[in-house]
Amino acid sequence: MTETKIKLNTFIDVQAFVNVIMTFGFDIDLVSGRYIVDAKSIMGIYSLDLSNPIVLRAHTEDAEDLFSAIDKYIVK
Repeated sequence: MTETKIKLNTFIDVQAFVNVIMTFGFDIDLVSGRYIVDAKSIMGIYSLDLSNPIVLRAHTEDAEDLFSAIDKYIVK
């Protein structure tokens, strides 16, 4: 499992993020506090507190392509 923090600021960001995430075959979760949702679910993402960075958990050991694809959302 690989983790990073992301920030989704607008509705357009959420839609574009999910469209990118859907192209990956492994499971990807978003974690905010004690809540964990599927990163491929727009409704799930909107159930989280988007005012703060969210932890992204990719259930793979090789997430380099994923991180390149979502680079603009990663909190650095």
